[in-house]
Amino acid sequence: MRRTLLSRGYLRLLLLSALLGVPVALACFFFVALQHELQHWVWTSLPQALGHSAPPWWWPLPALLLAGLVLAPIVTRLPGRGGHLPVNGLGGPPVGPAALPGVVLAALLTLPLGVVLGPEAPLMAVGSGLALLALRLRKGADDPQAAAVVATTGSTAAISTILGGPIVAAVLVVEAAGVGGARLVALLLPCLTASATGALVFTGFGHWTGLSIGALTLPSSALPRVGPDAGDFLWGLPLAALIAVVITLARRLGRRTAAWNGSSAGAPTAWRVVACAVAVGVCVAAYALITGRSPAEAALSGQATLAELAGRPHAWPVGALLALVLFKGLAWGISLGSLRGGPIFPSVLLGASAGLACSGLPGLGTTPALALGIAAAATAVTGLPLTSSVLAVLLMGRAAHDQMPLIVLAAVVSVVVTQALDRTAGDGSGSPRP
Repeated sequence: MRRTLLSRGYLRLLLLSALLGVPVALACFFFVALQHELQHWVWTSLPQALGHSAPPWWWPLPALLLAGLVLAPIVTRLPGRGGHLPVNGLGGPPVGPAALPGVVLAALLTLPLGVVLGPEAPLMAVGSGLALLALRLRKGADDPQAAAVVATTGSTAAISTILGGPIVAAVLVVEAAGVGGARLVALLLPCLTASATGALVFTGFGHWTGLSIGALTLPSSALPRVGPDAGDFLWGLPLAALIAVVITLARRLGRRTAAWNGSSAGAPTAWRVVACAVAVGVCVAAYALITGRSPAEAALSGQATLAELAGRPHAWPVGALLALVLFKGLAWGISLGSLRGGPIFPSVLLGASAGLACSGLPGLGTTPALALGIAAAATAVTGLPLTSSVLAVLLMGRAAHDQMPLIVLAAVVSVVVTQALDRTAGDGSGSPRP
């Protein structure tokens, strides 16, 4: 291992990783900033300009119809088909430079319109595409192993920007790689280097420009810091299993949707892509019509709604939370099998909503319910309990210190239930992997 780490080629790889973090971070910054501005225009500025204080219940119908019409030619004609199908996991194979324009167009033109997916998968594609482009510009850079490491490095640097730093991204690499010893260290060091330099540039550039990026964060100061008691574990662990069931059912809906529209075979039909987008709009509109609340809560990735839940958990009626789980879960499942984006962010909101809906049970507190909901849902969709636990701890902030045993056990229960359900259904793929 020492010989590998001190070799000239590996040291050059570390230097390249540090340099890659800068352009990847800048590209990701403008990507998420533009997406956030477009989303704000569609769901806030435009309704207000038309005389609505909030988007009316029918707003998602034309918005998602437009998303389907825009996405259909991208996934049927452009190289790379707009990126990988989100029901297959977070990342998929590295995206080359030729497929990168389609991925960027699919994300920027459809996610702000209300597609129930997150920006994490397109960001990883941007990172890997830019990294592979930089490697190709180097003369003689034709080593497949080096290309794989560099692509992983770029993806890690990209995903670390939206997750608030390199820690979750590094743990994700460790857990998803499935390797140990010298191979793990050799893979991890370039990823950490690129993530750290990228996060530094990303954060500094954000302060300098003042642009909002809508990263996945929670107002942790609003969460009471309490230690879990017997009631939290008594209700929490069955609740984690229930959340895993909900996420698994939504993923199965995604697979059925992919089979129906042809995406699972790699050749989606344009009109069926549009039909799936409209179906997502119907689910979101139904939530708004039934609850009388904003359709934006059930649309989009759920980052803003998650922050609102954590900031004012008692302001949400139980009925609204259950409706959010039902209709956003249906919209997310359809999106997984037909549209383009990342699968994690909406699942985190579903888990948090389910947890808070049950927080009124005797002995189950608000903070433990939110923590276990995030951990269980993230584990169910990624199959990575360690990564999901770290994500939940970082999101919960100071309130997570006393919740860590419950968070870890919720992740363990979730991964066991998910694997059992997949085996029962005869799904050999198991949980999707990044």
